[in-house]
Amino acid sequence: MVLYLKEFKIKWGMVIDLDKCTGCGACMVACQAENNIAPVVDASDKRRSMTWLLVYQLSNQKLYPDHDVAYLPRPCQQCGHPNCVPVCPVIATDKNEEGGIVSQVNARCIGCRYCIAACPYHARYFNWHDPVWPEGMEKTLTPDVSTRPRGVVEKCLFCHHRYMQARDKARVEGRDPNALAEGDYIPACVEVCPTGAIAFGDLMNPNHKVHQLSKSPHAFRLLERLGTDPQVYYLSRREWVRRQGDNILEHETVEGV
Repeated sequence: MVLYLKEFKIKWGMVIDLDKCTGCGACMVACQAENNIAPVVDASDKRRSMTWLLVYQLSNQKLYPDHDVAYLPRPCQQCGHPNCVPVCPVIATDKNEEGGIVSQVNARCIGCRYCIAACPYHARYFNWHDPVWPEGMEKTLTPDVSTRPRGVVEKCLFCHHRYMQARDKARVEGRDPNALAEGDYIPACVEVCPTGAIAFGDLMNPNHKVHQLSKSPHAFRLLERLGTDPQVYYLSRREWVRRQGDNILEHETVEGV
């Protein structure tokens, strides 16, 4: 029996409405601040960039006045069948906890980067440099998130520490920690989104908004043909956006072929 293929009663997931996303990058900043990602020395040097959530710009490749763009935030997709889990030689990453979040145990990671090579979404990052915060900025660190040393792989965890806090709060209030209400547990990127483009909740719970949105005919998942079964869904009424989400290449007819 393969544990990371287990069935979950709770599946935390996102539904991101690309027709609402303006590409402001507030989710990226919130992710970095919440998860103690140190500011880079030179932001123009992409070799030193570190972000767990990246916003991509999509284009329909047409000329004005038919030109159109969309912005696609890409956190870890928390795959139901993650390619990164079976390749890790030290079980530093796993998908076994109720909720379906793909873990990353930094203290166990040996930096082999097999998981980075296996992830089709480029959602994992290797920390090449020691984290350094400007003087005084260390006071802003989130106390529930450990800082990572140089030489380990980092990734989005759906702000797992907030999940633990929500479960502890439920226990104190005498509620079932395995039956959190919608809104009890919200990642930083969801909380800060100014347009409300990101919805979060239990994909298995019919009463949660994400469950309903994921059933929309306009919903899709990135590279769904790979069979990774992501827990992050996207919404768009624009067909060209949905087609790019699955990396569909247009086949042009070449005369004589």
